[in-house]
Amino acid sequence: MSDLFSIRGKTALVTGGSRGIGKMIAAGYVEAGAKVYISSRKAEVCDAVAAELSEHGACIAIPADLSSEDECRRLAAEIAGQEARLDILVNNAGAAWGAPLAEHDDASFERVLSLNVKAVFHLTKYLMPLLLEAGTADDPARVINIGSIDGIHVPTLETYSYSASKAAVHQLTRHLAKRLAPTVTVNAIAPGPFESRMMAPILRAMGDEIVASAPLRRIGRPDDMAGAAIFLASRAAAYVTGIVLPVDGGIATLS
Repeated sequence: MSDLFSIRGKTALVTGGSRGIGKMIAAGYVEAGAKVYISSRKAEVCDAVAAELSEHGACIAIPADLSSEDECRRLAAEIAGQEARLDILVNNAGAAWGAPLAEHDDASFERVLSLNVKAVFHLTKYLMPLLLEAGTADDPARVINIGSIDGIHVPTLETYSYSASKAAVHQLTRHLAKRLAPTVTVNAIAPGPFESRMMAPILRAMGDEIVASAPLRRIGRPDDMAGAAIFLASRAAAYVTGIVLPVDGGIATLS
């Protein structure tokens, strides 16, 4: 029972791992004893965060711009050049966009969908050999996709491409979960408000309103996100697949 929530000795890749929710998950995994690769678009930031997290365990940076299929293929090949197996893939890299309806053009949709949806699919596809090498029916490899509560309820802000992309991530999660069982589980986390660069302008403008609307009366903390991601990667979640787990203080379902 003491090992039920352990991920010690596992190998993980966290995309978008240099800031925000990705960094929260990567830090939690490193401190829990996993070997963690992080990837993000800016090499200098990715390297700096890997060095910071390496003070607590094993963390390696592999920068990549996952908005293109070629970069997804390259990242997977670089991981395969260093690891024979991959226990955990966290597809967190993403982009947000907000604009009035009349100004929400095709370019905004293409940018958001390429990174938030297509990158999840392509990177998972290219890493399948390593995930299958790691997974068994008793202890599957894990894919954890980061969606959003904006893909569950209707957002207040005009973030049409973002909310549509996150709803797509949730459905892609279920589709992949059915296809990849029994040796790979695929689940999604749907975060609510957390302190991050993406959320900073919103929290500045309406943070008090958001807190008041949350049944638990606060925004998320790093350990809230790390805890959910560790659960889904651990033996405790070996019989869980195809779910979308809101980590939002009850906002999406109780407000």
